[in-house]
Amino acid sequence: MLSVSVVIPTYNERENVGILVPRVHETLSSRSHEVIVVDDDSPDGTGEAVAALAKNAPWLRLITRKGRRGLGAALAEGYDAARRDVVVSMDADLSFHWGDIARLVERVEAGADLALGTRHMEGGGYEAQALDVRIKRCISALGNRIVRLATKLPVRDVSANFRAVRRTAWPSIRTEDRTNFMLLEMILRARAAGCAIQEVPVRFGERTHGSSKLNFFVEVPRFLLRLARQTLRPL
Repeated sequence: MLSVSVVIPTYNERENVGILVPRVHETLSSRSHEVIVVDDDSPDGTGEAVAALAKNAPWLRLITRKGRRGLGAALAEGYDAARRDVVVSMDADLSFHWGDIARLVERVEAGADLALGTRHMEGGGYEAQALDVRIKRCISALGNRIVRLATKLPVRDVSANFRAVRRTAWPSIRTEDRTNFMLLEMILRARAAGCAIQEVPVRFGERTHGSSKLNFFVEVPRFLLRLARQTLRPL
């Protein structure tokens, strides 16, 4: 049975980490595991909340970074710090369910080097019906179609931060981008390195506490610009 590191990047997620971190620990209780929270010095006290939890949880580690330095940079730092066989990353906002971690890990145990949680396939999808979530679903679906056409990747969801990578494969695919584009770069580098990539259907729920850090109307054009540059400069 493979051991697991779970990397959770945070910024102003104090209430959510108090719920998520114990749930992740419970889910992985049958495996050797660790949880690594990478916090960008959240002003709401997220780091302090995690540090308090860690006093009685030797399986929990906190990495504090000064300033908001980007999702890609946070994930890379967490992956580099991981010590277990499989590294899972997920958002802190409770939109992905901790119970699905086991399915990602099992896919790696079955032979995948990179297992991707996918919302845009049979068995996956969006549970929340709020208007803003439905808009995000449409934007995400369209963006993923554009990515498939541009990159020829046989992957239906490149932008979900809910995935598992074999730790021994990470050095060969280590990313450079510091932003959300890192999620696509990771898949492109994995393909270039000859890694086995598989998808796992997952459900996407609604944020429980706090507000989203992602502005689609800003990030989508940036993402597409980086995609164009990446396509013109293959890995």
